[in-house]
Amino acid sequence: MARWRNRRARTVAALLTGSALLATTVLPVGAAGAAGPRRATDAELAEWVVDLDANALRELLATGEVTSVQLVKAYQARIDAYEEAYADQPGVNAVIVEDPRAVATAARLDNERRRGQVRGPLHGIPILIKDNYDTFDLPTSNGSLALERWHTADDAEQVARLRAAGAIIVAKTNLHEYASGITTISSLGGQTRNPYDQTRNPGGSSGGTGAGIAAGFGAVGMGSDTCGSIRIPAAHNSLVGLRPTHGLSSRDGIAPMSYTQDVGGPIAKSVTDIALVLDATVGYDPDDPSTAASVGRVPSSYLPSLDDDALSGARIGVLTDYLGTSAAEQPTTALIRAAVDDMAAQGADVVELPTQAALLSAVGASGVINDEFERDLNRYLAAPGSTFPRWLAVLEPPFDAVTMDDIITSGKVTPTVLSSLRSRQGVSTGPQEAYHQRLERRAEAQTLLRALLEANDLDALVYPTIRQQAAVIGQSQPGSNCSLSANTGFPALTVPAGFTPDGMPVGVELLGLPFSEPTLLGLGYDYEQATHHRTPPASTPPLR
Repeated sequence: MARWRNRRARTVAALLTGSALLATTVLPVGAAGAAGPRRATDAELAEWVVDLDANALRELLATGEVTSVQLVKAYQARIDAYEEAYADQPGVNAVIVEDPRAVATAARLDNERRRGQVRGPLHGIPILIKDNYDTFDLPTSNGSLALERWHTADDAEQVARLRAAGAIIVAKTNLHEYASGITTISSLGGQTRNPYDQTRNPGGSSGGTGAGIAAGFGAVGMGSDTCGSIRIPAAHNSLVGLRPTHGLSSRDGIAPMSYTQDVGGPIAKSVTDIALVLDATVGYDPDDPSTAASVGRVPSSYLPSLDDDALSGARIGVLTDYLGTSAAEQPTTALIRAAVDDMAAQGADVVELPTQAALLSAVGASGVINDEFERDLNRYLAAPGSTFPRWLAVLEPPFDAVTMDDIITSGKVTPTVLSSLRSRQGVSTGPQEAYHQRLERRAEAQTLLRALLEANDLDALVYPTIRQQAAVIGQSQPGSNCSLSANTGFPALTVPAGFTPDGMPVGVELLGLPFSEPTLLGLGYDYEQATHHRTPPASTPPLR
């Protein structure tokens, strides 16, 4: 299988044993001696990086206890150790391409720091990027063999902002091909596996980012969400994920599924890291007109909203329609009920909501992915400056540009996704009456959801991100609650809620009014700090 990795010539056995013994006493975060901070050893970093979030790493960088070069090398070592088969594990398989310039970029940022030029909290932090975000210096494949040589003229807007903030791309990650599924399999990247149980899927479509962050391949990552593709991988990997308000962050340069439903946003180990990424990425972009809605509605920073008393006095509505009752759903429902109890213990006023038949009917009738997919993908593929192999463009007219028809004719797509692409052919150019009816139902869903929140004076709705734990690879993955947020554009934050009896992570989702991210982050932070549910996966332990 064609891959774009830069493999280093170190063996897995050497990495797992380590050339240097772990120090007897590990330097605590922020520790410093009388003569100043002691530089962490590479062995110490190998112990830390699987669990430390970006916020903790920025403190270590600020005090000089680690360098960005050390961090990049530590994450690269973990990719070498756990990406492919090792010991009795098949490997996480989260990476499509590693950035060969990551160490050099880190060295440049270390030099800036030494000169007192620190760009912000993400300066020198290694990150992962889903491979449907444009990067001018790496291919953007959408997980597809058909696009393995696709190069764009510039970065996606959010990638450009992250680089300007000093973030370092370690790797681009696998996704469910063309973002068309929630189990993360692609013709180029293969099947990504859940590090909490490598026989199970990692969620999707941003499963490579979710699995990669959980396995310690980067500090924080970026995904896209058309219907659950940020939140489901976060929930399945004991991570925090935010689907932001539609219009908060630019989608420019993110390969689309549906202009009406697409957003891009962060997946992280902590609510704090979500805030750090938002501070670097949100706001108006003339290349994405939807972001005009964010003008005047973006705080100077999201960090002040992280209040460990935020749940006190907050009103939380339990969306009982989304609490599953089947045998397969009961373990998740039990954890969500426990999460609600924990929120109440933190001072939240919990409101049990009766069935919302009209709202759910409108939501269920308002998805427009199939209506918009071909139209929006072809617009993306026609972006000026993109380069691609001529053999692909000439498969179908117009012969001088790549279209979805070319991709389908090539056959270089994983079979299940190829079937989905074929089902969408001609829909965007066919009769539009049903499409406009679905857009009308979307507006109705927005009105009903706002009314539900405002009539009950709710700060957020609460429900499971997905009603069933990650399924075994090869099986279908039922239970997604993605559409309430996706089909209305309202923001939703998922936070770890614990583990099922099988040891699989579950996420609790908080949904609020448009541009209520500060409120959601505060509520999620308070719950996170009160429960500390996240535990790193046992299948990808610290390297020694």
